[in-house]
Amino acid sequence: LENLQIAFNDAGAKRFGSGWVWLVKDKDAKLKIISTPNQDSPLLAEYGGLVPVIGNDVWEHAYYLKYQNRRPEYLKAWWNTVNWNAAQSRFLLRG
Repeated sequence: LENLQIAFNDAGAKRFGSGWVWLVKDKDAKLKIISTPNQDSPLLAEYGGLVPVIGNDVWEHAYYLKYQNRRPEYLKAWWNTVNWNAAQSRFLLRG
């Protein structure tokens, strides 16, 4: 889990400007981490029909009041809010 968090947080911290970071399931049921710009979703055809398992909004509006420009700190704290039962349910969906 620690390696997942590190890779996920790194992808979120590197997203320039507004966007999202996702843990997704691909068509082979393999997990991977992607980052999308602005309002893009892994469900869009251009991403190949990926199934979102968890997602984090890294637009400034999601964290600015509490974290100002400290996105990495926000990403680290965000893990305390992940609903793993919901993530498991999404992973088990057929995609």
